[in-house]
Order: sequence, then structure tokens, then C-alpha cells
Amino acid sequence: MIEVHELTKRYGETLAVDRLSFQVPQGVVTGFLGPNGAGKSTTMRMMLDLDRPTSGRVSIDGKAYHQLSEPLKYIGALLEAKAVHPGRTAYNHLLWLAQSNRIPRRRVDEMLDLVGLREVARRRSGGFSLGMGQRLGIAAALLGDPRILMFDEPVNGLDPEGILWIRNLMKSLAEEGRTVFVSSHLMSEMAVTADHLVVIGQGRLLANLSMNDFIDQNSHSFVQLRTPQPEALLDALAGAGMTATPKDDGAFEVVDGDPARIGDLARDHGIALHELSPQRASLEEAFLRMTADSVEYRTHGEDVHRTMPPAANGWGADWQRAQDRNRQKIKTKKES
Repeated sequence: MIEVHELTKRYGETLAVDRLSFQVPQGVVTGFLGPNGAGKSTTMRMMLDLDRPTSGRVSIDGKAYHQLSEPLKYIGALLEAKAVHPGRTAYNHLLWLAQSNRIPRRRVDEMLDLVGLREVARRRSGGFSLGMGQRLGIAAALLGDPRILMFDEPVNGLDPEGILWIRNLMKSLAEEGRTVFVSSHLMSEMAVTADHLVVIGQGRLLANLSMNDFIDQNSHSFVQLRTPQPEALLDALAGAGMTATPKDDGAFEVVDGDPARIGDLARDHGIALHELSPQRASLEEAFLRMTADSVEYRTHGEDVHRTMPPAANGWGADWQRAQDRNRQKIKTKKES
């Protein structure tokens, strides 16, 4: 298990990590998320004693990394795929790592087979593509058969087959009871890979909870509707105390609506529905909502809330005004 306690890192006047504390659970894939400049890479480097914290501590199975006599047997990490001597072959790179940690030579061949580099094992790593370098880095992380794995942007440079492979690999490692800690900016990948999330912003902890809880707490569910009778639908919903928000594509959204109740309501009023679908915000939308105030680098005029659907923004009274305007447009069109 990884335990981070009151971890702080300063670079002069810059506070990169601010009293950060969390535990990484076993048996699940934990995603480590945060905007650019949030302190993710600095935190992961401090976990591995590559950077010294200003204060606080990190323990790997109860010990600091420098206290582990054969660290690759405890924790394997991929932080930078190109951090390999370019003159070494893939085989020799893994071999020296194995020998430095008293790992049997057979593990080198096993890992080369696992990551699909058997055919290029005798080639110098300096000529590897980014994807091949990623695979070599993953092989190095797994070399000591550790119980704890850390990956920083593991899908960089991988083709679709490679992305599916590393995704399934991380899941299978977690299912074996290992601790899997992975940092990525690809929300779509994290959404289908991670079970648990640790989210930081400006060096501080923002969330440490399951994927489902994170999305539920930082977004709204809604029901999407389409009908050839929009005015009748708006009136029926309003009479039942529900607010429908019009969308640019002609659909309507009812925040926290009950699909069964809405369906029954439409039936009772003789309203035809062409779509009645419950929707849930994506991980990306929930992440943007939570970290909106923690973004350090933002383009001029960027508004994070514009990237989210109306149901995730809580516009309150504006929804009713939009509904009234839409109803008026429908009436005007019918009269003309």
C-alpha cells in the first residue's frame, strides 16, 4: 500500500504540493488526476525518492523508498518512457535492472514476451518509437513482480491495440490484489480503467473516492427527451413540477428526472416521445466541474462550464426563462 502523509514541496516561492495526504487502496486501479501544474508528477517523483519533500512523508508497505533493499520487488514504476540509455538493447536494459535487484534472469525474457518486444530485444533502445519505449518501461516496472505499480501516462504512443492491452493489464493486476496507481490526462481512458480516483489541484487534495461517487457528487443526472409535440410536453412537465431545458438540437433535458414518471406523464397526456433516455455526466464533465477553480493554465476567454451540458451547470432561474422563450418560439411558429 502507498501512504502519503502531509506531503509538501516548495521550489523557492512556488508551492508545488501542499500538505497532501491520501492512501492508495489495494485491489483496484486508482486514477491520479489533476489539471496541468497540479503537482501530480512532483508527487509521484517524491513517492520514489526522486525528489525530496520539503516536509511530510511517503511510505511503501510501511517503509520509505530508500529503505527498500531491493525496491523493484516492492514497487514498479513507469514515469518517463525515454529514461533509458539509448545505447543499450531492450534485453540489456532489463538485465541490468534485474541484476541490480537480484531478480532471476528468466524474468527478462518473460517480460519481453509479455509486452511484445521479443522480436526487438537485441535492438538499441535509442531507435525505439514512443510506443516501443512505453512497452519497455512497462516491462521494467513489472520486472520484480511487485505488489505496487505506478504508471504516469502509460498509453502515450500506443496504438489502439496497445491501449486495450495496457488497460486490460492494469485491471488484471488490480484483480490479483495489487496496488495500481496511474496518472493520465485522458479522461476517456480513466473512465473505463480506474475504479477509484485521487484528484488534486494546485497541490492540494480535492477528492479521494470511488469513480461512481466522484461523478455523482460533481454532476447531475438528467433525462433527455425528444417529441414532435414540444409545447404539450413543456406544459405537462410544468404542471407536474418539472423543468425541461431546451437544447440547440431540439431535445429537452429534465435534471434529476425519473424516466418512468416522465413516460407515464407523456402517455397520460397523449404525447408521443421519440426519445426518453436517462443520461449521466461523463468523467470529463465531472472533472472539469470540480477542478474549474484549480486550473493554472487557461487560454484567453476559456470558460470551463461551456464544455458541460446545461444539466451539469445548475443555471436555476435561467432554465425557466429559456423554457419560456422556447415555448414562445413554438407558439409563434404555429401561428404563422
